[in-house]
Parts: sequence; C-alpha cells; structure tokens
Amino acid sequence: MDKNSKRLEALLYHAKPTPGKIQVVPTKKHATQRDLSLAYSPGVAEPCLEIAKDVNNVYKYTSKGNLVAVISNGTAVLGLGDIGPEASKPVMEGKGLLFKIFAGIDVFDIEVDTKDVEEFIQTVKNIAPTFGGINLEDIKAPESFEIERRLVEELNIPVMHDDQHGTAIISSAALINAVELAGKKAEDLKMVVSGAGSAAIACANMYVLLGLKVENILMFNSKGVLTKDNPNLSEMQLVYATDKVPMSLEEALVGADIFLGLSSGDIMTPKMLLGMADNPIVFAMANPNPEINYHLAIETRKDIIMATGRSDHPNQVNNVLGFPYIFRGAMDVRATKINEEMKMAAVHALAALAKESVPEQVNIAYGATKLTFGRDYIIPSPFDPRLIAKVAPAVARAAMESGVAQNPIQDWKKYEEELLDRMGSDNKMVRMLINRAKSNPKRIVFAEADHLDVLKAAQIVFEEGIGFPILLGKKDIILELKKELGFDADVPIIDPKTQEEVTRKNKFAKAYWKTRQRRGISLFDAENLMRERNYFAAMMVNQGEADALLTGYSRSYPSVVKPMLQLIDKEPGVSLIATTNMMMTSRGPMFMSDTAINTNPTAEELAKIAIMTAKVAKLFGVQPVIAMISFSNFGSSTNDSASKVREAVDYLHKHHPEMIIDGEIQADFALNQDMLAAKFPFSKLAGKKVNTLIFPNLEAANITYKLLKELNKVDSIGPIMLGMGKPVHIFQLGASVEEMVNMAAIAVIDAQELEKKKSKK
Repeated sequence: MDKNSKRLEALLYHAKPTPGKIQVVPTKKHATQRDLSLAYSPGVAEPCLEIAKDVNNVYKYTSKGNLVAVISNGTAVLGLGDIGPEASKPVMEGKGLLFKIFAGIDVFDIEVDTKDVEEFIQTVKNIAPTFGGINLEDIKAPESFEIERRLVEELNIPVMHDDQHGTAIISSAALINAVELAGKKAEDLKMVVSGAGSAAIACANMYVLLGLKVENILMFNSKGVLTKDNPNLSEMQLVYATDKVPMSLEEALVGADIFLGLSSGDIMTPKMLLGMADNPIVFAMANPNPEINYHLAIETRKDIIMATGRSDHPNQVNNVLGFPYIFRGAMDVRATKINEEMKMAAVHALAALAKESVPEQVNIAYGATKLTFGRDYIIPSPFDPRLIAKVAPAVARAAMESGVAQNPIQDWKKYEEELLDRMGSDNKMVRMLINRAKSNPKRIVFAEADHLDVLKAAQIVFEEGIGFPILLGKKDIILELKKELGFDADVPIIDPKTQEEVTRKNKFAKAYWKTRQRRGISLFDAENLMRERNYFAAMMVNQGEADALLTGYSRSYPSVVKPMLQLIDKEPGVSLIATTNMMMTSRGPMFMSDTAINTNPTAEELAKIAIMTAKVAKLFGVQPVIAMISFSNFGSSTNDSASKVREAVDYLHKHHPEMIIDGEIQADFALNQDMLAAKFPFSKLAGKKVNTLIFPNLEAANITYKLLKELNKVDSIGPIMLGMGKPVHIFQLGASVEEMVNMAAIAVIDAQELEKKKSKK
C-alpha cells in the first residue's frame, strides 16, 4: 500500500462509521418512565444528598471510581511535536481505548488549550472531582515534570505522566531480568543513555533505584554528552551531567554494560556494539526504527540481551504492560496517589511474571515458539492474560503498605477473580490469532479476488504479514481493483477460465478424475469443473500449490461447500464435517456449533460435533466448558429434540469423562452461573464459566450467532470448518473485510497445525 492509501485508510478508520474511537454508554436501565425518574429527577436527589453528607459516597453512587481523565495540551504528541490540543485528541481517544480494553477503565479525554504551567495545573485541579485518576499525556518537558509534581502533591487521586514513567517501569522490569541473565550486579554496571528527554530521565531515575550508580551513567542528547558546564540543561538533566572531557557515543560505549536508547533510529553502529562489555544489554527503543536494527544487532553480538519498542521483535517494551494495570490497582484501593512504591511494585510484578510458566494461549499467539525465561523473553507479552491479575494487585498492595490506600482490599482471591472477569470484553483473542498467523505465514487462495472487499482483505493479509495471497478471478478486474486500492504488491493472479491456465487445469482435471472416475465423473466432466474457481482453488490446495483456501463471499454457503466436500478429504479418523463460530462476546470468546452444515444432527453426530469443537477451542488456548443447548433442562421434556441432546451428553459422560460438558440445558441456565448453581447444583457446569455451546440443530445455531452478531454487534470469526483434511474455510455470504481477514488468520493457523502433524510423522 502506498503512503497516500495508508493515509486514507487511517482517516477512514477514525471517521467511519462514527467519528472518533470512544463513546459514552449507559450502564443502567433507561427504557421506562420509572427508570428515567430514578436516573434523573426526582430519584437522583437521593445519591446527591448522600454524597453531600459524606464525599466518599461519590465512589458508591457514581462512576468516579472507574473513570480516568487522559489530559494533554498537545505540546509533545508522539513524534509530531507541538501540534495543539485539538490535533492531540485522536491520540488521547486512542489511550482511552487502551485503558478500556486492557483494564476495563472508562476514560474521558480532556484537551487543554494552554501552555502555561500554572494555568494547566489549575485547570486539572478544577475538574479533578469528576475523576478517579488523572493520566497526563504528551506534554513537553521540562514543563511536564513540574505539572506532574504539583498535581501529585495537590490532588488526592492517582496522577501519572505515562510518557515519563511508562517506559521506565516496563524497561526496569526488563533490566532486572537482563542483569540476572548477564550474571552481573547492578552497582557495577556502566550505562550509556542516548536521549535526555523525560522518558530517558525517568528510566535513569528508576534504574538508580534498582542499584545503578549515578556516576556510572553517561547521558547524551542530540548535541553530545551532558556536561556540568552546559547552562542549557534542566535541573533534572544536571543530575546525569558529567565533568569528564566531552566524548563521542562510540567512545562512551567502550566497556559499557548497558545501552539505553530513547532518541532516534540507526545511530548505533556494529562497531559501537562490539566495543561494549560481555553480555551487553541493549534497550533500543526509538520508534519506528530502533537505535540499531534488531537483526543487525543479534548478528553482531551473539551474547546480546536486547529489547526494542517494536512488536515484531522479542522483548517489546510496551507501555500497555503498565499503565492500565497501575491505574486499575491504584483506583481499586482508592489510592490518593501513585507513589514510587507502587511503581516499583509494578516493576517487580512484571519481572517476576516473565519467569513463570507461560500460558498456552500466549505460546499459541507466537506459533511454534515456546516462550521461556531467557534472552528472548525478559518481559511478559502484552497478550498475557495474567497481567491484570498480577500487576494490579501488586500495585494495590503497595498502595496499602505505603499508607495511601483509602479502601483496602480484604479478599484478594475475590479481587483477582473480579479482575479476570473484567477482561471478558476484550478482543485479545483476535490479536493473538493474527500474531500467531504472522509467526509463520502461508499461501492462501482467495477464490473470489475480483470482488473489491475480498481483494481488500487479501491486501490487508499481505501487508500485515498474515499470509501470502493468491488471487483467483478475472485478471483484468483484479488489476483494476488493485490499482483502485493502491495494492501494488506483486502477488500471483490466476484466472482459471483463460488459455494461460490450460495446462494446470488439465493436470487438476486428471487428478480429480482419478479420485472420482468410479463415482460417475468423466474426464470431460472434470475438465469442465476445473473452469469453476472453487473446484480449481480446491485442487490448488490438494496439489500443494497453495496451503489454504478462502471462498464464499458472493455465493450461498451450500453451493460453495459442495465442491469442498467433493474434493477435500476429511481429517483422518473423522466421519463428520461441521462448523463452529467463535463469537467475541462481553464474557470472552464463545464457540457455537454447528452453525452451517448439519441440518438436524443425530445424538451421535452431536457428540462428534462437541468433540471437534472442544479440539478447536483448545487449539486457540481456551479450555472448553461445554453446554449442550436445548429448550429443556435435564429431562424436563421427552421431546425427540431434547432426548437426542440428553443421549449425546450421556454418551460423552461415559466415553469422554475428561470433558467438562453437560446438558440438555436451556441457554439462560447455561450462561447464568447463579441460576445454574441454585437450580442444578449437581451439574458438571456448576461453578464454571461456559464458553462453548452445542445446539440441537442448524436452525438454532445459525439464528443465534447471527442475532448476536447483528443485535449486539458481537464480532464473529467463522464458520470455522471442523474435520476437513486441508485448510479450507468458507465465508458467510457478504462477509465483512474484517471477518475475512480474521478467517485468513484461522486458515493460516490451520495450515500451520497441518504442517506440524506432517513433521511428526
């Protein structure tokens, strides 16, 4: 995609379908006059009076305790500089989005039109009663230091300038583990810092708290090493100024143990790196290009321990590992501030988490890589679901122990369970799937690439590194659409109906005929079928010319599934093909089966569908807890439909006792743990969170997932084919670009798994 196309895509993302990235959503019922009279006048007077009696009741009756203000004056926005408060708003909204998806914290973004320190401070103080916490963002140094210092002192709610402290906290966790791996002691380390802004100073300050000595730190800005005779240095920069003779960065790095880069890309050369001490620690965090290219660095020094700010390299120093959980812990104990003890608690929690066994879903996100503590894994991944339950409690405990918590936590186990429940609304699963696909991309046939949305999906798949598209369809139309989209990559385009493909069609036809010649298919029939794109595409996968296949955008599901079932064998040991949809619900990913193929499955078939769905859930790192859905609860009806579900459950209980599965059960009881425990405490599902639903027939499953998708705007990935011997997946008619990209990731993961199975034989 060219620069202009990327620019337009970014603008469209922010403009459509609704301008901006965040909105206010009511949390109370508001349908009736009674509801409205409670929400506003006269009912609202009662909580107002209670708060007037005791101001702390504001946390009981309003959203203050879960509301953060992300505040900026637009003077240091990303790498864009001083672009003004209005221009900073998209960044502030983006920060609000991250707060919500990672920690369940609501945000109002506030853009303040002043560069005057005193005026800014007074503005924030005046609006502070609204909020439970203040996140300062993109304010230029040195003003940011004074603003944060004053607000921390003068307000009684958590305040943190994340630009300043976020990188310091995350990289400090990485440093603890890097120093351990290097076999060194903090007090002996010599560090060179490239960059002298607020983030660099905050990092150095925190590293000193970890044991580094100020006299062993040399700090550089764009003009060279900071020296004490420089009258232009701020008070905080002077702490790290030296009285040594001015030197170059290369000279300073000779014998250095640590290089900390918060400056600009490609300023560190291999020669500089070679001059460093054994087991050098290099944190090159300039974005998008680190101070030294990651691959160049690890080729230059095999003993290097390296971190960057990039997601495509190991050890990403990403602020999202810190600020959502720090504010979460601070606000949950109603801390009056975020102090050094709380920041350091986050540091040690992150460092310790990197040493624990990595959950399977995180390993899954990285494909074949088995993450274990070591040079390539010194800080946790942003995908790690344990972060909220590790960092937030550590911060909360530190707040309590340091005397700034006003609402101490009594039941830590319950608190951690509540934290994990908050994450059900997050779409981390999608990000994990995409990341896993990118770890080992495969060749994907897009069988309807002459449709604009399909081609757009293929473009995203290519540009994001998810897979290598093969475009099937009318070549002239595809070329025209590629031009329209700015999709200028050289990817294969194949039109099965052209003379150019005669040789390949004949080869495919003969191969297909050999498998079907005793089932009424002639060679002539096979040759005609190969003119049809879905048959041609399926044969590409069968013949090893592609790894996976995606189709179905423009045709009905039954018409598309037919050639797939004819050409693609079932998985060994499988007698039934089915589908499941992974729905990204507010309670987390929910698998629903069978949504597309089996009209009225028997009890035996339902059992098989449940087994296959459980297998797929585990593939994505989800431990399946399965409810077999019916209109009946545990024998309350003798209807044939309910009876077959009950029979399937009996079979699974007898032959697969390891499965967490029960039924027949109504959907509300399956999904409501309190109702289930009260009425059916004997159920295998009692006390467990159901994440997989097996429906009694296609009608129920298909209607349910589509209602969820349209009425609740729940993201759907699927239908995912179950039981196929090759990675073949079929879109629902008119699937969105996003749905097709997600299905492409599924297809790539499917191909990765097939490759693993073959390698084990």
